[in-house]
Amino acid sequence: MAMTASLASWTLPAPFAWRRWRYRLASALCRTPFHRFTLPRRASGTVGVTGGDLWPGNAVMGSTLAQGMFGFAGQAIYNPTPFWTPVGALDPWIDEMNGFGWLRDLKAMGDAAGRETAQALIAQWITENERWSGLTWRPDVLGTRLANWLALHDFYASGAPAGFADALALSVTRQAGHLMHVLPGPLSGSALIGALKGLVYAGLALPGHDAWLARGLDMLERELATQLLADGGHIERSPATHLRVLRHLVDVRTALGAGGRPAPASLTRAIEGLTPIVRMLRHGDGGLALFNDSDEDEAWHIDAVLVRADAKSKTATEAPATGFQRLAAQRTVVLVECGAMPPQGFDAHAHAGALSFEMSVGRERFIVNCGAHPSDPNWRRVQRSTAAHSTLIIDDTNSAQAAAEGHNKRTAEQVRCARHEAEGAVWLDLAHDGYKKAFELEHRRRLHLSASGDELRGEDKVVGANPRRFVVRFHIHPDVQVQIAQNRQGALFRMGSGTGYRMRAIGGEVSLDDSVYLGRAGHIRKTHQVVISVDQPQGEDTVKWVFARETR
Repeated sequence: MAMTASLASWTLPAPFAWRRWRYRLASALCRTPFHRFTLPRRASGTVGVTGGDLWPGNAVMGSTLAQGMFGFAGQAIYNPTPFWTPVGALDPWIDEMNGFGWLRDLKAMGDAAGRETAQALIAQWITENERWSGLTWRPDVLGTRLANWLALHDFYASGAPAGFADALALSVTRQAGHLMHVLPGPLSGSALIGALKGLVYAGLALPGHDAWLARGLDMLERELATQLLADGGHIERSPATHLRVLRHLVDVRTALGAGGRPAPASLTRAIEGLTPIVRMLRHGDGGLALFNDSDEDEAWHIDAVLVRADAKSKTATEAPATGFQRLAAQRTVVLVECGAMPPQGFDAHAHAGALSFEMSVGRERFIVNCGAHPSDPNWRRVQRSTAAHSTLIIDDTNSAQAAAEGHNKRTAEQVRCARHEAEGAVWLDLAHDGYKKAFELEHRRRLHLSASGDELRGEDKVVGANPRRFVVRFHIHPDVQVQIAQNRQGALFRMGSGTGYRMRAIGGEVSLDDSVYLGRAGHIRKTHQVVISVDQPQGEDTVKWVFARETR
Protein backbone atom coordinates (compact mmCIF):
# COMPACT_ATOMS: atom_id res chain seq x y z
CA MET A 1 0.00 0.00 0.00
CA ALA A 2 2.82 2.41 0.86
CA MET A 3 4.49 1.75 -2.48
CA THR A 4 1.22 2.39 -4.33
CA ALA A 5 0.69 5.66 -2.49
CA SER A 6 4.26 6.76 -3.19
CA LEU A 7 3.99 6.05 -6.89
CA ALA A 8 0.63 7.82 -7.00
CA SER A 9 2.19 10.95 -5.55
CA TRP A 10 4.69 11.16 -8.39
CA THR A 11 1.78 11.36 -10.88
CA LEU A 12 0.31 14.42 -9.14
CA PRO A 13 1.08 18.05 -9.95
CA ALA A 14 4.07 19.32 -7.99
CA PRO A 15 2.15 21.23 -5.26
CA PHE A 16 0.03 18.18 -4.38
CA ALA A 17 2.97 15.79 -4.54
CA TRP A 18 4.96 18.08 -2.23
CA ARG A 19 2.06 18.24 0.23
CA ARG A 20 1.89 14.47 0.45
CA TRP A 21 5.60 13.95 0.85
CA ARG A 22 5.74 16.67 3.51
CA TYR A 23 2.89 15.01 5.37
CA ARG A 24 4.66 11.63 5.23
CA LEU A 25 7.73 13.18 6.78
CA ALA A 26 5.62 14.84 9.47
CA SER A 27 3.85 11.53 10.12
CA ALA A 28 7.18 9.83 10.69
CA LEU A 29 7.86 12.35 13.47
CA CYS A 30 4.35 11.92 14.87
CA ARG A 31 4.99 8.21 15.37
CA THR A 32 7.81 8.98 17.79
CA PRO A 33 7.48 9.93 21.48
CA PHE A 34 8.71 13.43 20.58
CA HIS A 35 5.36 14.29 18.98
CA ARG A 36 3.67 14.81 22.35
CA PHE A 37 6.12 17.62 23.12
CA THR A 38 4.99 19.52 19.99
CA LEU A 39 1.39 19.70 21.26
CA PRO A 40 -0.03 22.22 23.76
CA ARG A 41 0.30 20.96 27.33
CA ARG A 42 -2.67 22.83 28.72
CA ALA A 43 -5.92 24.32 27.48
CA SER A 44 -6.26 28.10 27.44
CA GLY A 45 -9.84 27.99 28.71
CA THR A 46 -13.16 26.20 28.40
CA VAL A 47 -14.87 25.42 25.12
CA GLY A 48 -17.11 28.26 23.98
CA VAL A 49 -20.18 28.39 21.76
CA THR A 50 -19.92 27.96 17.98
CA GLY A 51 -23.53 28.64 17.08
CA GLY A 52 -24.93 25.16 17.53
CA ASP A 53 -25.53 22.46 14.95
CA LEU A 54 -28.00 23.10 12.13
CA TRP A 55 -28.68 19.55 11.04
CA PRO A 56 -31.13 16.95 12.41
CA GLY A 57 -30.15 13.40 13.34
CA ASN A 58 -31.95 10.06 13.25
CA ALA A 59 -33.34 8.91 16.61
CA VAL A 60 -33.59 5.26 15.48
CA MET A 61 -29.92 5.23 14.50
CA GLY A 62 -29.07 6.95 17.77
CA SER A 63 -30.84 4.22 19.75
CA THR A 64 -28.91 1.59 17.78
CA LEU A 65 -25.64 3.34 18.59
CA ALA A 66 -26.52 3.48 22.28
CA GLN A 67 -26.95 -0.31 22.19
CA GLY A 68 -23.45 -0.82 20.77
CA MET A 69 -24.23 -1.29 17.07
CA PHE A 70 -22.26 1.09 14.85
CA GLY A 71 -23.45 1.18 11.25
CA PHE A 72 -21.51 3.43 8.91
CA ALA A 73 -20.72 3.40 5.19
CA GLY A 74 -22.87 0.34 4.60
CA GLN A 75 -21.05 -1.72 7.27
CA ALA A 76 -22.48 -2.59 10.70
CA ILE A 77 -20.20 -3.63 13.57
CA TYR A 78 -21.42 -4.60 17.03
CA ASN A 79 -19.12 -3.70 19.94
CA PRO A 80 -16.11 -2.97 17.69
CA THR A 81 -12.67 -4.21 18.76
CA PRO A 82 -10.36 -2.30 18.91
CA PHE A 83 -13.11 0.20 19.44
CA TRP A 84 -12.08 3.03 17.11
CA THR A 85 -10.25 0.99 14.45
CA PRO A 86 -11.77 -2.51 14.57
CA VAL A 87 -10.39 -5.44 12.62
CA GLY A 88 -12.23 -5.81 9.31
CA ALA A 89 -13.62 -2.28 9.26
CA LEU A 90 -13.47 -0.49 5.93
CA ASP A 91 -11.63 2.83 5.84
CA PRO A 92 -14.86 4.84 5.32
CA TRP A 93 -16.35 3.15 8.41
CA ILE A 94 -13.32 4.19 10.47
CA ASP A 95 -13.54 7.73 9.10
CA GLU A 96 -17.21 8.08 10.09
CA MET A 97 -16.69 6.45 13.47
CA ASN A 98 -13.90 8.87 14.36
CA GLY A 99 -15.59 11.87 12.75
CA PHE A 100 -18.44 11.88 15.31
CA GLY A 101 -21.15 13.07 12.92
CA TRP A 102 -23.32 10.42 14.57
CA LEU A 103 -23.56 12.62 17.66
CA ARG A 104 -26.58 14.14 15.90
CA ASP A 105 -28.32 10.77 16.03
CA LEU A 106 -27.73 10.52 19.78
CA LYS A 107 -29.05 14.07 20.15
CA ALA A 108 -32.18 13.16 18.20
CA MET A 109 -33.04 10.58 20.87
CA GLY A 110 -34.02 13.53 23.04
CA ASP A 111 -33.31 11.86 26.36
CA ALA A 112 -30.60 11.43 28.98
CA ALA A 113 -29.49 8.12 27.48
CA GLY A 114 -28.40 9.82 24.25
CA ARG A 115 -26.50 12.54 26.11
CA GLU A 116 -24.80 10.10 28.48
CA THR A 117 -23.78 7.84 25.60
CA ALA A 118 -22.26 10.84 23.82
CA GLN A 119 -20.35 11.88 26.94
CA ALA A 120 -19.05 8.36 27.50
CA LEU A 121 -17.89 7.87 23.90
CA ILE A 122 -16.17 11.25 23.69
CA ALA A 123 -14.41 10.58 27.01
CA GLN A 124 -13.40 7.15 25.74
CA TRP A 125 -11.99 8.59 22.53
CA ILE A 126 -9.96 11.16 24.48
CA THR A 127 -8.52 8.48 26.76
CA GLU A 128 -7.72 5.95 24.04
CA ASN A 129 -6.45 8.35 21.34
CA GLU A 130 -4.13 10.61 23.27
CA ARG A 131 -1.27 9.60 21.00
CA TRP A 132 -1.20 10.33 17.28
CA SER A 133 -2.56 7.70 14.90
CA GLY A 134 -2.45 7.80 11.12
CA LEU A 135 -6.13 6.83 10.99
CA THR A 136 -7.78 8.72 13.83
CA TRP A 137 -5.59 11.85 13.57
CA ARG A 138 -5.66 12.16 9.77
CA PRO A 139 -6.31 15.85 9.03
CA ASP A 140 -9.72 15.47 7.34
CA VAL A 141 -11.00 13.09 10.03
CA LEU A 142 -9.58 15.30 12.78
CA GLY A 143 -11.11 18.45 11.33
CA THR A 144 -14.50 16.76 10.98
CA ARG A 145 -14.33 15.54 14.59
CA LEU A 146 -13.46 18.99 15.92
CA ALA A 147 -16.32 20.60 13.99
CA ASN A 148 -18.82 18.03 15.30
CA TRP A 149 -17.57 18.12 18.89
CA LEU A 150 -17.73 21.91 18.96
CA ALA A 151 -21.00 22.38 17.07
CA LEU A 152 -22.80 19.84 19.28
CA HIS A 153 -21.13 20.91 22.52
CA ASP A 154 -24.33 22.31 24.04
CA PHE A 155 -26.05 18.94 23.56
CA TYR A 156 -23.59 16.64 25.31
CA ALA A 157 -21.73 18.92 27.76
CA SER A 158 -24.67 19.63 30.03
CA GLY A 159 -24.48 17.61 33.23
CA ALA A 160 -21.21 15.94 32.26
CA PRO A 161 -19.16 14.16 34.96
CA ALA A 162 -16.46 16.01 36.87
CA GLY A 163 -13.30 16.46 34.84
CA PHE A 164 -15.05 16.02 31.48
CA ALA A 165 -14.96 19.71 30.52
CA ASP A 166 -11.23 20.03 31.30
CA ALA A 167 -10.35 16.83 29.42
CA LEU A 168 -12.42 17.98 26.43
CA ALA A 169 -10.82 21.42 26.32
CA LEU A 170 -7.31 19.95 26.50
CA SER A 171 -8.02 17.36 23.81
CA VAL A 172 -9.55 19.96 21.48
CA THR A 173 -6.56 22.23 22.06
CA ARG A 174 -4.07 19.47 21.29
CA GLN A 175 -5.93 18.27 18.20
CA ALA A 176 -6.39 21.79 16.85
CA GLY A 177 -2.72 22.59 17.52
CA HIS A 178 -1.71 19.53 15.53
CA LEU A 179 -4.11 20.43 12.73
CA MET A 180 -2.73 23.96 12.60
CA HIS A 181 0.78 22.61 11.97
CA VAL A 182 0.02 19.88 9.42
CA LEU A 183 -2.59 21.50 7.15
CA PRO A 184 -3.02 21.23 4.25
CA GLY A 185 -1.29 17.89 4.73
CA PRO A 186 -2.19 15.36 2.04
CA LEU A 187 -5.60 16.92 1.45
CA SER A 188 -7.13 18.66 -1.53
CA GLY A 189 -10.61 19.51 -2.73
CA SER A 190 -13.65 19.14 -0.51
CA ALA A 191 -11.72 17.12 2.09
CA LEU A 192 -9.47 20.10 2.74
CA ILE A 193 -12.45 22.45 3.09
CA GLY A 194 -13.92 20.10 5.70
CA ALA A 195 -10.66 20.05 7.64
CA LEU A 196 -10.40 23.84 7.53
CA LYS A 197 -13.90 24.08 8.99
CA GLY A 198 -12.63 22.24 12.06
CA LEU A 199 -9.72 24.66 12.46
CA VAL A 200 -12.04 27.67 12.14
CA TYR A 201 -14.39 26.21 14.76
CA ALA A 202 -11.49 25.64 17.16
CA GLY A 203 -10.26 29.21 16.68
CA LEU A 204 -13.73 30.50 17.50
CA ALA A 205 -14.44 28.16 20.43
CA LEU A 206 -11.20 28.36 22.40
CA PRO A 207 -10.03 31.69 23.84
CA GLY A 208 -6.63 33.00 22.85
CA HIS A 209 -6.42 31.17 19.53
CA ASP A 210 -7.24 33.82 16.97
CA ALA A 211 -4.24 32.57 14.99
CA TRP A 212 -6.09 29.33 14.29
CA LEU A 213 -9.12 31.26 13.07
CA ALA A 214 -7.03 33.58 10.91
CA ARG A 215 -5.09 30.73 9.33
CA GLY A 216 -8.23 28.70 8.75
CA LEU A 217 -10.03 31.58 7.03
CA ASP A 218 -6.97 32.54 5.00
CA MET A 219 -6.51 29.00 3.70
CA LEU A 220 -10.24 28.67 3.07
CA GLU A 221 -10.23 31.83 0.96
CA ARG A 222 -7.34 30.51 -1.12
CA GLU A 223 -9.02 27.14 -1.58
CA LEU A 224 -12.31 28.69 -2.65
CA ALA A 225 -10.45 30.70 -5.29
CA THR A 226 -8.90 27.45 -6.56
CA GLN A 227 -11.77 25.02 -6.17
CA LEU A 228 -14.78 27.02 -7.36
CA LEU A 229 -15.16 27.43 -11.10
CA ALA A 230 -16.38 30.40 -13.11
CA ASP A 231 -20.01 29.23 -13.09
CA GLY A 232 -20.00 28.63 -9.32
CA GLY A 233 -19.58 24.86 -9.47
CA HIS A 234 -17.03 22.83 -7.55
CA ILE A 235 -13.96 21.51 -9.34
CA GLU A 236 -14.56 17.87 -8.36
CA ARG A 237 -17.71 17.84 -10.55
CA SER A 238 -19.75 15.65 -8.21
CA PRO A 239 -23.33 16.60 -7.18
CA ALA A 240 -22.77 15.07 -3.74
CA THR A 241 -19.54 17.04 -3.32
CA HIS A 242 -21.26 20.26 -4.44
CA LEU A 243 -23.81 19.74 -1.67
CA ARG A 244 -21.19 18.79 0.93
CA VAL A 245 -19.08 21.88 0.21
CA LEU A 246 -22.14 24.13 0.35
CA ARG A 247 -23.08 22.66 3.73
CA HIS A 248 -19.54 23.19 5.07
CA LEU A 249 -19.62 26.82 4.01
CA VAL A 250 -23.05 27.42 5.52
CA ASP A 251 -21.71 25.95 8.78
CA VAL A 252 -18.67 28.22 8.75
CA ARG A 253 -20.83 31.29 8.10
CA THR A 254 -23.14 30.32 10.98
CA ALA A 255 -20.23 29.79 13.38
CA LEU A 256 -18.67 33.13 12.44
CA GLY A 257 -21.99 34.87 13.05
CA ALA A 258 -22.35 33.23 16.46
CA GLY A 259 -18.85 34.42 17.33
CA GLY A 260 -19.61 37.98 16.28
CA ARG A 261 -17.29 37.77 13.28
CA PRO A 262 -18.23 38.97 9.80
CA ALA A 263 -18.30 36.41 7.00
CA PRO A 264 -15.62 37.07 4.36
CA ALA A 265 -16.96 38.24 1.02
CA SER A 266 -15.40 35.20 -0.66
CA LEU A 267 -17.46 32.92 1.58
CA THR A 268 -20.69 34.70 0.69
CA ARG A 269 -19.87 34.57 -3.03
CA ALA A 270 -19.09 30.87 -2.81
CA ILE A 271 -22.43 30.08 -1.16
CA GLU A 272 -24.29 32.15 -3.74
CA GLY A 273 -22.43 30.42 -6.58
CA LEU A 274 -22.87 26.85 -5.38
CA THR A 275 -26.58 27.13 -4.62
CA PRO A 276 -27.94 27.32 -8.21
CA ILE A 277 -25.69 24.40 -9.24
CA VAL A 278 -27.07 22.20 -6.44
CA ARG A 279 -30.61 23.12 -7.52
CA MET A 280 -29.69 22.32 -11.11
CA LEU A 281 -28.54 18.80 -10.26
CA ARG A 282 -31.81 17.70 -8.60
CA HIS A 283 -34.45 15.47 -10.16
CA GLY A 284 -38.20 15.87 -9.75
CA ASP A 285 -38.13 13.72 -6.60
CA GLY A 286 -35.83 16.27 -4.96
CA GLY A 287 -32.78 13.96 -4.96
CA LEU A 288 -29.44 14.42 -6.69
CA ALA A 289 -28.31 13.10 -10.05
CA LEU A 290 -25.99 10.09 -9.89
CA PHE A 291 -22.83 11.46 -11.43
CA ASN A 292 -19.31 11.02 -10.04
CA ASP A 293 -19.67 9.13 -6.76
CA SER A 294 -23.06 10.63 -5.90
CA ASP A 295 -26.20 9.00 -4.57
CA GLU A 296 -29.67 10.53 -4.38
CA ASP A 297 -29.37 11.79 -0.78
CA GLU A 298 -32.57 12.77 1.04
CA ALA A 299 -34.74 15.50 -0.46
CA TRP A 300 -35.40 17.01 2.99
CA HIS A 301 -31.66 17.26 3.64
CA ILE A 302 -31.02 19.02 0.34
CA ASP A 303 -33.96 21.35 1.03
CA ALA A 304 -32.54 22.17 4.46
CA VAL A 305 -29.09 23.02 3.04
CA LEU A 306 -30.62 25.27 0.38
CA VAL A 307 -32.89 27.03 2.86
CA ARG A 308 -30.00 27.71 5.23
CA ALA A 309 -27.79 28.83 2.36
CA ASP A 310 -30.37 31.60 1.91
CA ALA A 311 -29.12 32.40 -1.58
CA LYS A 312 -31.68 34.03 -3.86
CA SER A 313 -30.28 32.69 -7.13
CA LYS A 314 -32.55 30.56 -9.30
CA THR A 315 -31.96 27.06 -10.61
CA ALA A 316 -29.21 27.04 -13.24
CA THR A 317 -29.93 25.43 -16.60
CA GLU A 318 -26.33 25.10 -17.68
CA ALA A 319 -22.95 25.08 -15.99
CA PRO A 320 -20.40 25.15 -18.84
CA ALA A 321 -17.31 25.39 -16.64
CA THR A 322 -18.45 22.59 -14.31
CA GLY A 323 -19.77 20.52 -17.22
CA PHE A 324 -23.48 19.87 -16.62
CA GLN A 325 -26.64 20.68 -18.52
CA ARG A 326 -30.26 20.63 -17.41
CA LEU A 327 -33.08 20.16 -19.92
CA ALA A 328 -36.54 20.70 -18.47
CA ALA A 329 -39.97 20.81 -20.09
CA GLN A 330 -43.22 20.47 -18.19
CA ARG A 331 -42.69 17.57 -15.75
CA THR A 332 -39.66 16.07 -17.53
CA VAL A 333 -36.07 16.70 -16.43
CA VAL A 334 -32.95 15.50 -18.27
CA LEU A 335 -29.56 16.01 -16.60
CA VAL A 336 -26.45 15.60 -18.74
CA GLU A 337 -22.77 15.09 -17.83
CA CYS A 338 -20.77 17.01 -20.42
CA GLY A 339 -17.46 18.01 -18.85
CA ALA A 340 -13.93 16.69 -18.83
CA MET A 341 -12.62 14.81 -15.81
CA PRO A 342 -11.34 17.04 -13.02
CA PRO A 343 -7.61 17.78 -12.91
CA GLN A 344 -5.33 15.49 -10.94
CA GLY A 345 -5.55 16.14 -7.25
CA PHE A 346 -9.30 16.81 -7.53
CA ASP A 347 -10.33 13.60 -9.29
CA ALA A 348 -10.91 11.19 -6.41
CA HIS A 349 -14.65 11.01 -7.19
CA ALA A 350 -14.40 10.98 -10.99
CA HIS A 351 -16.33 8.41 -13.03
CA ALA A 352 -15.82 7.52 -16.69
CA GLY A 353 -19.34 8.67 -17.58
CA ALA A 354 -18.69 11.11 -20.42
CA LEU A 355 -21.93 12.35 -22.07
CA SER A 356 -24.12 10.18 -19.84
CA PHE A 357 -27.58 11.44 -18.92
CA GLU A 358 -30.45 10.79 -16.52
CA MET A 359 -34.16 11.40 -17.05
CA SER A 360 -37.03 11.79 -14.61
CA VAL A 361 -40.73 12.44 -15.11
CA GLY A 362 -42.42 14.21 -12.23
CA ARG A 363 -41.23 12.52 -9.05
CA GLU A 364 -40.30 9.28 -10.85
CA ARG A 365 -36.82 8.45 -12.08
CA PHE A 366 -36.71 6.74 -15.46
CA ILE A 367 -33.27 6.57 -17.08
CA VAL A 368 -30.43 6.56 -14.56
CA ASN A 369 -26.76 5.94 -14.01
CA CYS A 370 -25.93 3.06 -11.68
CA GLY A 371 -24.91 5.26 -8.76
CA ALA A 372 -22.05 4.83 -6.30
CA HIS A 373 -20.81 2.77 -3.38
CA PRO A 374 -17.72 4.78 -2.35
CA SER A 375 -17.10 2.71 0.79
CA ASP A 376 -16.65 -0.63 -1.04
CA PRO A 377 -13.57 -0.69 -3.32
CA ASN A 378 -14.91 -3.54 -5.46
CA TRP A 379 -18.27 -1.92 -6.12
CA ARG A 380 -16.60 1.44 -6.54
CA ARG A 381 -14.39 0.13 -9.34
CA VAL A 382 -17.44 -1.19 -11.20
CA GLN A 383 -19.53 1.92 -10.64
CA ARG A 384 -16.81 4.20 -12.01
CA SER A 385 -16.77 2.39 -15.36
CA THR A 386 -18.39 3.75 -18.52
CA ALA A 387 -20.63 0.67 -18.68
CA ALA A 388 -22.32 1.79 -15.42
CA HIS A 389 -23.59 4.96 -17.11
CA SER A 390 -26.29 5.75 -19.66
CA THR A 391 -23.98 6.56 -22.53
CA LEU A 392 -22.09 4.99 -25.42
CA ILE A 393 -19.15 2.64 -24.86
CA ILE A 394 -16.73 1.48 -27.55
CA ASP A 395 -15.36 -2.06 -27.57
CA ASP A 396 -16.08 -2.53 -23.83
CA THR A 397 -13.44 0.13 -23.06
CA ASN A 398 -13.86 2.93 -20.55
CA SER A 399 -13.93 6.45 -21.97
CA ALA A 400 -11.39 7.36 -19.29
CA GLN A 401 -8.94 5.26 -17.33
CA ALA A 402 -8.70 6.11 -13.65
CA ALA A 403 -6.52 4.59 -10.95
CA ALA A 404 -8.07 3.41 -7.69
CA GLU A 405 -7.39 6.71 -5.88
CA GLY A 406 -8.17 9.00 -8.81
CA HIS A 407 -5.05 10.27 -10.64
CA ASN A 408 -6.53 9.65 -14.10
CA LYS A 409 -4.22 7.95 -16.55
CA ARG A 410 -6.34 8.58 -19.66
CA THR A 411 -9.20 11.01 -20.12
CA ALA A 412 -10.84 13.18 -22.73
CA GLU A 413 -8.83 16.20 -23.74
CA GLN A 414 -11.85 17.90 -25.26
CA VAL A 415 -15.52 17.74 -24.37
CA ARG A 416 -17.74 19.99 -26.47
CA CYS A 417 -21.27 21.13 -25.73
CA ALA A 418 -23.52 23.51 -27.64
CA ARG A 419 -26.99 24.31 -26.29
CA HIS A 420 -29.89 25.53 -28.42
CA GLU A 421 -33.40 26.54 -27.40
CA ALA A 422 -36.40 27.40 -29.55
CA GLU A 423 -40.13 27.55 -28.84
CA GLY A 424 -39.75 25.66 -25.56
CA ALA A 425 -37.70 22.80 -26.99
CA VAL A 426 -34.04 22.28 -26.01
CA TRP A 427 -31.29 20.36 -27.75
CA LEU A 428 -27.64 19.72 -27.11
CA ASP A 429 -24.81 18.94 -29.51
CA LEU A 430 -22.12 17.05 -27.59
CA ALA A 431 -18.81 15.34 -28.30
CA HIS A 432 -15.81 13.94 -26.45
CA ASP A 433 -12.46 12.51 -27.57
CA GLY A 434 -11.88 10.11 -24.67
CA TYR A 435 -11.42 7.27 -27.17
CA LYS A 436 -8.90 9.14 -29.28
CA LYS A 437 -5.80 7.62 -27.69
CA ALA A 438 -7.18 4.10 -27.68
CA PHE A 439 -8.94 3.95 -31.05
CA GLU A 440 -8.64 7.33 -32.81
CA LEU A 441 -12.42 7.66 -32.45
CA GLU A 442 -14.76 10.38 -31.20
CA HIS A 443 -18.20 9.98 -29.63
CA ARG A 444 -20.78 12.54 -30.69
CA ARG A 445 -24.20 12.73 -29.08
CA ARG A 446 -27.23 14.87 -29.84
CA LEU A 447 -30.14 15.17 -27.40
CA HIS A 448 -33.48 16.91 -28.03
CA LEU A 449 -36.28 17.39 -25.48
CA SER A 450 -39.61 18.51 -26.91
CA ALA A 451 -41.45 21.54 -25.54
CA SER A 452 -44.14 19.25 -24.12
CA GLY A 453 -41.56 17.09 -22.34
CA ASP A 454 -43.23 14.01 -23.85
CA GLU A 455 -40.39 13.08 -26.18
CA LEU A 456 -36.63 12.76 -25.80
CA ARG A 457 -34.75 12.14 -29.03
CA GLY A 458 -31.12 11.14 -29.28
CA GLU A 459 -28.45 10.45 -31.83
CA ASP A 460 -25.13 8.74 -31.06
CA LYS A 461 -22.35 8.67 -33.62
CA VAL A 462 -18.83 7.23 -33.59
CA VAL A 463 -16.50 9.20 -35.86
CA GLY A 464 -13.09 8.01 -37.08
CA ALA A 465 -11.28 5.84 -39.60
CA ASN A 466 -10.94 2.79 -37.35
CA PRO A 467 -14.49 1.49 -36.72
CA ARG A 468 -15.09 -0.63 -33.64
CA ARG A 469 -18.13 -2.33 -32.20
CA PHE A 470 -20.02 -0.19 -29.73
CA VAL A 471 -23.16 -0.18 -27.64
CA VAL A 472 -25.42 2.54 -26.25
CA ARG A 473 -26.67 1.77 -22.73
CA PHE A 474 -29.77 3.08 -20.95
CA HIS A 475 -29.92 1.97 -17.33
CA ILE A 476 -33.51 1.86 -16.10
CA HIS A 477 -34.67 2.70 -12.58
CA PRO A 478 -35.75 -0.45 -10.72
CA ASP A 479 -39.31 0.88 -10.23
CA VAL A 480 -39.83 0.94 -14.00
CA GLN A 481 -41.02 -2.19 -15.85
CA VAL A 482 -39.48 -2.81 -19.26
CA GLN A 483 -40.18 -5.17 -22.17
CA ILE A 484 -38.24 -5.46 -25.42
CA ALA A 485 -40.26 -5.26 -28.65
CA GLN A 486 -40.47 -8.45 -30.70
CA ASN A 487 -38.68 -6.87 -33.66
CA ARG A 488 -35.78 -5.89 -31.35
CA GLN A 489 -36.03 -2.32 -32.56
CA GLY A 490 -37.50 -0.82 -29.42
CA ALA A 491 -38.89 -1.31 -25.93
CA LEU A 492 -41.94 -0.57 -23.79
CA PHE A 493 -41.77 0.95 -20.30
CA ARG A 494 -44.28 1.28 -17.50
CA MET A 495 -43.59 3.50 -14.49
CA GLY A 496 -44.97 2.93 -11.03
CA SER A 497 -47.60 5.62 -11.59
CA GLY A 498 -48.78 3.85 -14.72
CA THR A 499 -47.21 6.30 -17.16
CA GLY A 500 -46.04 4.49 -20.28
CA TYR A 501 -43.15 5.17 -22.63
CA ARG A 502 -42.18 3.60 -25.94
CA MET A 503 -38.63 3.53 -27.23
CA ARG A 504 -37.71 3.13 -30.90
CA ALA A 505 -34.19 2.72 -32.26
CA ILE A 506 -32.61 2.83 -35.72
CA GLY A 507 -29.09 1.70 -36.55
CA GLY A 508 -28.60 -1.12 -34.04
CA GLU A 509 -30.22 -4.09 -32.34
CA VAL A 510 -32.06 -3.56 -29.04
CA SER A 511 -31.68 -6.04 -26.18
CA LEU A 512 -32.33 -6.22 -22.45
CA ASP A 513 -29.57 -6.88 -19.94
CA ASP A 514 -29.21 -6.96 -16.16
CA SER A 515 -28.07 -3.93 -14.21
CA VAL A 516 -27.85 -2.66 -10.62
CA TYR A 517 -28.96 0.55 -8.96
CA LEU A 518 -27.03 2.06 -6.06
CA GLY A 519 -28.90 5.33 -5.85
CA ARG A 520 -29.56 5.03 -2.12
CA ALA A 521 -26.59 4.87 0.22
CA GLY A 522 -25.97 1.29 1.30
CA HIS A 523 -28.76 -0.18 -0.86
CA ILE A 524 -28.10 -2.37 -3.90
CA ARG A 525 -31.11 -3.08 -6.12
CA LYS A 526 -31.33 -5.26 -9.20
CA THR A 527 -32.66 -3.61 -12.32
CA HIS A 528 -32.32 -3.70 -16.12
CA GLN A 529 -30.63 -1.82 -18.90
CA VAL A 530 -31.71 -1.42 -22.50
CA VAL A 531 -28.78 -1.83 -24.87
CA ILE A 532 -28.49 -0.81 -28.53
CA SER A 533 -25.65 -2.81 -30.13
CA VAL A 534 -23.68 -2.13 -33.30
CA ASP A 535 -21.58 -5.28 -33.75
CA GLN A 536 -20.44 -4.74 -37.35
CA PRO A 537 -19.60 -1.06 -37.73
CA GLN A 538 -19.13 0.28 -41.23
CA GLY A 539 -17.49 3.62 -40.60
CA GLU A 540 -19.14 6.70 -39.16
CA ASP A 541 -22.01 4.72 -37.68
CA THR A 542 -25.04 6.50 -36.23
CA VAL A 543 -27.66 5.19 -33.85
CA LYS A 544 -30.90 7.14 -33.53
CA TRP A 545 -33.40 6.61 -30.74
CA VAL A 546 -36.44 8.20 -29.16
CA PHE A 547 -38.30 7.83 -25.86
CA ALA A 548 -41.91 8.95 -26.36
CA ARG A 549 -44.69 9.05 -23.79
CA GLU A 550 -47.70 6.96 -24.68
CA THR A 551 -51.03 8.75 -24.62
CA ARG A 552 -54.10 6.93 -23.37
